[in-house]
Amino acid sequence: MSIPLSADMVGYIAACLTTTAFIPQAWLTWRRKRAEGVSLGMYLILVSGVLMWLLYGLMLGALPVIIANIVTLVLASFILIMKLLYK
Repeated sequence: MSIPLSADMVGYIAACLTTTAFIPQAWLTWRRKRAEGVSLGMYLILVSGVLMWLLYGLMLGALPVIIANIVTLVLASFILIMKLLYK
């Protein structure tokens, strides 16, 4: 028996995978209270891009895009803030 994948289901799976990829870095940064090896420029650009994706998702009303980018924005912003605080 095969379960058909809808576009939203693919979006939710992609959102879970790409968003949870930030958890190990956020956890390590939190635990060590330093952000060595984290590029400030990369995270500035990343947070800006994620914010734009969130706005795009809101404009389209695409729930998988909205949810993924809210969570990613929180995690990436946390890492960015830790980088700025502990540089």
